[in-house]
Formats: sequence, C-alpha cells, structure tokens
Amino acid sequence: MSDFIQVVSTTETPEQAARIAKHLVAERLAACVQIEGPLTSRYHWQGRVEETREWRLTAKCRSRTFGEVAAAIRSLHPYDVPEIVATEIVYADEAYRLWLEQETRGEKGAG
Repeated sequence: MSDFIQVVSTTETPEQAARIAKHLVAERLAACVQIEGPLTSRYHWQGRVEETREWRLTAKCRSRTFGEVAAAIRSLHPYDVPEIVATEIVYADEAYRLWLEQETRGEKGAG
C-alpha cells in the first residue's frame, strides 16, 4: 500500500466543508484539503432517487491514519452515511511527497 492517500467526502454546504477541512489540517491528519463546488450529486437514499447540491473535500493524508481521518469526518459530518472514500497516491513528485511527510503526523500524536 502507498504511504499516502486522498480521502474524498461531500457535504451540503461550503461551511460544513470548511469546518471539516480546518479540523483535518489543524490536527495534521491532512496536509491540505481542497474544497470544490457546488456540484450535483444524484443517488439512491431510503428507496428514492435524490439529487442535491454538494461540496467535495479532497484531503491528502497518510494511509495509516485513515481510521482517524474517517472518524474525524464522521464526528463533524451532518449526514447519516457520509461519503468517505480513499484512493492511493501511487505517484507523487518527490518534493510534494516530502511536504506531505512533513505536514502530516506519522503516528498518533506524533509530528
């Protein structure tokens, strides 16, 4: 597995997205979080097809802290079942990879 991942989630408002992003960066669970939107999501929910406007967060994180990242997102997220999906960062520029290492904690509580 790669040392780093991108974790994606969506929220109803830009304010919710900003709150989650600020927390992840402040806790060094993510080196950065990008917020995009609005975008349109269409999905099944409770037997119906829904369509909503959402904002997407993409957080650059360490693979080994995924559990903490997911728990933090769930604790701050208003959805019953928030999207929390991670993909490996397979290739990254060396300088960017070093920056990710410096800006995220490697072990729980460590810098």
